[in-house]
Amino acid sequence: MAWYLLLAAGLFEVAWAIGLEYSDGLTKPVPTAGTVLALVASMVLLAKAVEQLPVGTAYAVWTGIGAVGTALLGIALFDEPATASRLAFIGVIVVGIVGLHSVST
Repeated sequence: MAWYLLLAAGLFEVAWAIGLEYSDGLTKPVPTAGTVLALVASMVLLAKAVEQLPVGTAYAVWTGIGAVGTALLGIALFDEPATASRLAFIGVIVVGIVGLHSVST
């Protein structure tokens, strides 16, 4: 169950990171409210996950999910570059996430 909580926490991290772009420096009320809600949800779910998972593993996976998701949505939504090298390094992060999951007890 902790891994599902951690996955959800990571997805909420992506949501608040993307929300930062839409909130225009936290000046737009509705996107700002969504960003803050996603941030709180992400933190609460991460806190619940670390009750059962090692904090170092959970934090690394949480930030990895956030980094990969935000980078991919940046490409899809904001026309950020999708170079082969950038995608390869995003893939390395995914390998790290999968590796941490596979060696965790």
